[in-house]
Amino acid sequence: MHSPFFDVVFEYFSGKFFWIPLYALLFVIAILKLKWRIIYFVVAVVALIFLSDKISVYLFKDVFMRYRPCHNLDISHLVHLVDGCGGKYGFVSSHAANTFALATYLGVVLKKHFPKMLLWMLVWAVIVSYSRIYLGVHYPADIVVGGILGIGIGLFVAFLLKKLNTKLNLKMDI
Repeated sequence: MHSPFFDVVFEYFSGKFFWIPLYALLFVIAILKLKWRIIYFVVAVVALIFLSDKISVYLFKDVFMRYRPCHNLDISHLVHLVDGCGGKYGFVSSHAANTFALATYLGVVLKKHFPKMLLWMLVWAVIVSYSRIYLGVHYPADIVVGGILGIGIGLFVAFLLKKLNTKLNLKMDI
């Protein structure tokens, strides 16, 4: 079930530039709440995305080497592609890992200030992740495992930031 309207919608949801306003808003919120300590928050986000992206590629895609639906010769003729197929391998989805990692991290770290942040960020991660299935570049399992991986990485980095906060007495009300 595809339509030209949803082809455009999910291509935007899957793209990097569509989410820049969200990232900018979150950055402003973090600056207002964390002041000079924002540097630790930003370094943690950069580390989070780096870890999530590299683990999803080097420990999953390069190890399991499972073809994306659009590269699987048995079913590629059935796959509706909107904008190309992407890399050869798709297990796990880096989009899912990265978005769920960021959603989890932000939801945990900013929970005191924004109790519903985790819920809204997880909705965002689900939309981005589903767009990857709709666009024909991932199987559902790629998304589910990528999401689980991302949640684990998000929790791990949030835990490390909280430990750093305590150890260095940063007073980052997180």
